[in-house]
Amino acid sequence: MDSELITLIRRLSQQYAYSSLQMHEGIARKAGLPGTDHKYLGFLIEKGQMTAGELATLTGLTTGAVTGLIDRFEKKKLVKRRFAEDDRRKVIIEPITKNIMALFAPLYKDFRGKSEELIGSFSNKETKVLETYFLKAIEIMNETIDDLKNK
Repeated sequence: MDSELITLIRRLSQQYAYSSLQMHEGIARKAGLPGTDHKYLGFLIEKGQMTAGELATLTGLTTGAVTGLIDRFEKKKLVKRRFAEDDRRKVIIEPITKNIMALFAPLYKDFRGKSEELIGSFSNKETKVLETYFLKAIEIMNETIDDLKNK
């Protein structure tokens, strides 16, 4: 592949990442949360209830940062803490999905609609290329994350 094209795609990918950060910062502010805190709710919705330690491991945040995160979420009634039945020293964090969706669905509505419209404008073959790119890019990012943890 042409090196100029690779450079162009890399730059577009960086611009996409920067724009994504800016958008999520704006959404977080509208939701009354700092930074991209709300993105961590996605882990809880996707993976389900977990301990604070598990959330720290999954996100790469320190346990202290996760405690603050959970405090902020709990204050907004987005998660609840409960003691594990088998070990009361262990605290389980449960997402309150109904509240999370009620808060964020309206903030993502326009973006989601426009994104779906954009994806729908591609042919099946083009969509397959996008799918392949994202799956492989995610794999590379996960490998990089693992490498960083092990160094």
